[in-house]
Amino acid sequence: MKTQAGHAPADYAEDRVKVGRGVRLSYEDRLTIQHGCSQGMSARQIGALLGRHHSVISREIARNGWEVPGEDGEATVYYNARQAGLGAKARAHRPKVRKLDDNPALRAVVVTCLARRWSPGRISVWLQHAFADDESMRISHEAIYSALYIQGKGSLRAELEAVMKTQDVLIRGGKRRKARPRNAGVLTGKPWIKGAEITKRSPEADDRAIPGHWEGDLVIGTGGKSALITLVERTSRYTLLGHLPTEHTSMTVIATIQQMVKDLNAEQLKTITWDQGVEMAETARVRIKDGCEVYFCDPHAPWQRPTNENTNGEIRRR
Repeated sequence: MKTQAGHAPADYAEDRVKVGRGVRLSYEDRLTIQHGCSQGMSARQIGALLGRHHSVISREIARNGWEVPGEDGEATVYYNARQAGLGAKARAHRPKVRKLDDNPALRAVVVTCLARRWSPGRISVWLQHAFADDESMRISHEAIYSALYIQGKGSLRAELEAVMKTQDVLIRGGKRRKARPRNAGVLTGKPWIKGAEITKRSPEADDRAIPGHWEGDLVIGTGGKSALITLVERTSRYTLLGHLPTEHTSMTVIATIQQMVKDLNAEQLKTITWDQGVEMAETARVRIKDGCEVYFCDPHAPWQRPTNENTNGEIRRR
């Protein structure tokens, strides 16, 4: 099959576009594939010309090429660059059916596991073993995070929250959490804690099943001048770091945190739990971000921020 040199059609994006982890094939790339097919070249040979892995070429030909059987019984592969490009463009604009939306059985299992306080990573690995012979019951941890955080403002969240409410999530480690005095923290002479005690935090934040709840701390450097702000999301253990090279007054700390979380939406940032350090005193009058509430642990209770304490320990060891 002969190829035509020239520019891409007006309805076809010619430049390579980065998508996901790879780069979408351009019109010129597809012309090379078309020419290679017409010359009987293998996917490896075409891939070498384009600097692309042969599996990319094989998938492209399988998706957009076609075979015509010859008189000798062997099939000849044909591929048209323009048709392939238009087909790819149409598929890119077609709504994708998400696995959890299309598979009620898988969705029910994932919600149940999340309600048991399993992390998305643990769920993904467990499904591979529990349903070894059923690929429809597999899902990546990224897809679970996406369903919780992103899709439709977290398409899985409402369903999970409903399940959690029926399971009394105040139970922790088999024992009901012991209530603290209402004025815990206020008695320490730190007025910014009033009304923001950890006992007033939503029960949802006590559990790791629903994301959006963070733990924070200020790590002071040697000499007491420089400092590091650490924020850790309780469900995913995702960590944000903020460097304070010269000072760590309350307004400086809060301004730095505001920059650290500026790209997080309301579903991704619901609460931050901190110790009773004076660096957060200004939160009594300055909000970190709309929709985000700051809560304070009881005095000398680092176990109320276990994820952050573990992260700080790792940082100090480096």
